[in-house]
Amino acid sequence: MEIFPAIDIMGGAAVRLTRGAFDTKKVYSDSPEEVYRAFLKEGARHLHIVDLDGARAGLNPNFETVKALAAIGGDTEIGGGIRDMRRAESYLNLGVSRVILGTAAVENPAFLKEALKEWGELVAVGVDVLDGFVRVAGWEKGSRINGEEFVLKLAEEGVKRIIYTDISRDGVMRGVDNELYRRLSANKDTKIIASGGIGSLEDIGGLKSTGVYGVIVGKAIYEKAFSVSEAVKLGDENDN
Repeated sequence: MEIFPAIDIMGGAAVRLTRGAFDTKKVYSDSPEEVYRAFLKEGARHLHIVDLDGARAGLNPNFETVKALAAIGGDTEIGGGIRDMRRAESYLNLGVSRVILGTAAVENPAFLKEALKEWGELVAVGVDVLDGFVRVAGWEKGSRINGEEFVLKLAEEGVKRIIYTDISRDGVMRGVDNELYRRLSANKDTKIIASGGIGSLEDIGGLKSTGVYGVIVGKAIYEKAFSVSEAVKLGDENDN
């Protein structure tokens, strides 16, 4: 199981939120690049980047920060404010491994279809869910779209990688819903990445049995509940 340390960017800094609430922002570093280099030193192979300012406003004010992170190398994915082909292409031209569509995948299915046709598996979709229903625009806007049903629909449309975030658990480090991720992972043609709630190595170990492809770790590593190296080692261990 792959481990994706996260860097959420706001105002050029590496921050974390609690349940996506912007007024809970806590700054962990003014240099996301230094944070990423530290992750790599600990054995990270992937980096999950979110432009929180972009997610909220549909813009990309942290483009230069993302550019600096992509230049470091490794497997990097970026989400937040990617709502048209031009912006998606601008990030891919930086050398990021994937772009993550969230709001656009919900509100502009034609764009998602075009992006999948153009870039295939370089496109992932973030499904952010609260109380069973998808939220968009930096999690500030609700919808009537059922999260699990939306995952099935995306898989049918050819999306190969889906990041499913349980907003109610995000940033609180109180564990994950393993049964939810087991259901989501039933379709073996789609890679499911779990996000939200990881607070311990035990949480990561529990997810391994669900069939998810990967897990995003955020606040727990910033709060030093465990290290990136410990998480990567556990993810790599044989279930046997």
